[in-house]
Parts: sequence; C-alpha cells; structure tokens
Amino acid sequence: MEALLASFGLADHVNLGTLTQSAIHILIILIAAWALKLFANKGIRTFRIYMENRSRNGEDKRRLETLGRVFRYIANVLIIAIAGMLVFTELGISIAPILATAGVLGLAVGFGAQSLVKDYFTGLFLLLEDQIRNGDVVQAGGKAGLVEDITLRHVRLRDYDGNVHFVPNGHIDTVTNMTREFSFAVIDVGVAYREEIDEVFSVIREVSSEMRADEQFKDIILEDVDLAGVDNWGDSSVIIRLRFKVAPIQQWTVRREFLRRLKKAFDERGIEIPFPHLTVYAGQLKDGSSPTFRLLNKAT
Repeated sequence: MEALLASFGLADHVNLGTLTQSAIHILIILIAAWALKLFANKGIRTFRIYMENRSRNGEDKRRLETLGRVFRYIANVLIIAIAGMLVFTELGISIAPILATAGVLGLAVGFGAQSLVKDYFTGLFLLLEDQIRNGDVVQAGGKAGLVEDITLRHVRLRDYDGNVHFVPNGHIDTVTNMTREFSFAVIDVGVAYREEIDEVFSVIREVSSEMRADEQFKDIILEDVDLAGVDNWGDSSVIIRLRFKVAPIQQWTVRREFLRRLKKAFDERGIEIPFPHLTVYAGQLKDGSSPTFRLLNKAT
C-alpha cells in the first residue's frame, strides 16, 4: 500500500487510516446520492400522479407527464454532479481548478456548440410555455407527426407512414399544434352545377345529425355541423365547405366516416358528384352565328 501511495507521491501525506476514512466517506456519499436519486424520482412521480388526479382533462395529464420526465432528468444530473464534486474533495483533489478549467473549456466549446445550447434553451421554453406535449400531432421544423417524445434536446415525431423524425429544438421557430383542446374536421364537398343547393344542404345536415347520434361518435363530435355554405365555383363542381368541432386528434376519423356516409346518401338521392369535365366553346361570329364543328367519320 505504501509503495502504491509513493508512486502517486502521497506517501508523506496520506496514511492508511486516512485512506480508510476517505473510503468510508466516499461510500457514504455514493449511498446518499443513490438514495437521494431514488427519493427525487419517487417524489416527482408521486407529485405528478397527485396533480394528474386533480386535473380535469387529458391535456393537463400529458403536460404533467412531459414535465415530470424532464424534471427527473435535471434532478439526476444535479445529484450526480454534486456527488462527483464531494468525491473529488474526499480524494484530496481541489475542484476549484477543475471548475475553472471547465469554465474556460465550456466557453471554448460554447462557441463551437451554439446550436446545441440553442436546442436546450428552445426546448426549455417549449416545455414551460406548453407548446408541445406527448401525444400531440404537430408540425415543427418542417416535419409533421405524432409527438412520441420531447426532451430539452429534440422532439421525436412519427408520421403516418411510420417514419420517425428527430427535430432539434433549435430548428423549431414555429409550432403548429393540430390537437390542442379540440380540433376541426374541415370538409369540402363537390356537387354538380345542376343540383339544388338547398337539397344538398339538407342531406348534409341529415347525415351529420345521424352521425352525431351514433354511439361511436357522440362523444367525439362536440357540436353540430358548422355548414359554411358555397365556398367556390370549381371547373366541374360547386364546392360546399363545412366543419365539425371534434375531440383532439379525432378530426381525421370523423372526416373519413362522414365522407363515407355522405357518399352513400348522395347515391341514394341521385345527387351527382361530378367527374372533372371540359366544355369546348367554338366561339361566335360577328353576325351572332356560331360555327359548327366538322366531324369526320373515318368508318364511312
């Protein structure tokens, strides 16, 4: 043991009793850090569950879950850092030079890792301002999808095709959240110009009422259909716009089912959903007459 201490130049300053005492202190520090880590994680989880039980909707529960995970990460980092500094102190290693070196090194690294620092700051404000939660469907950083995970570093999105996108928080300048509190299922319906618009309106209201009375959709559709009316005159059809106020993330389900039912109702009443077509106008001469088209039957 003395030879080992001498090889480090510590034989004159450290005796076996001091080494044993330091080892015991280090063991106590590590055990205390482990216990404190468990206590912090359990405390944060207990507080999150308590707040979830008091929350009134799933939106708050998702936010609490996201914040709880971030707070656990921060608590663990702080506990490990403090325990590490205490261990260095017990080993007789002054942490002041280490902190000074870390400060200089951090400054140097900061210039080369500005994007990383930006990611963490942006992620912190995304969480504090409650812009994104787990389970939301958002568009951020040029990508769109279901939020599977959000950290101080990045947001993980999974799109409809199953592709996973990791979007650094520093690249997010605008967040479009499509599932916050409620959503709108916006639908454009095209009918032929020959159809009676009031009759079409009546069929739309009838189908929407039947759908809202359905057990499967009565809790999803929050209000009666909002029929805006004729929105546009298309090349081949009259475009009618309407929307449903629905529960979060249910707009696509409601839209698909409504279009299915409306197609069936239009078929039963003979309401035409036109194919794109083109009307050819031959023009008009100055005397008011119109030229005729010459048709050549090659079979004859």
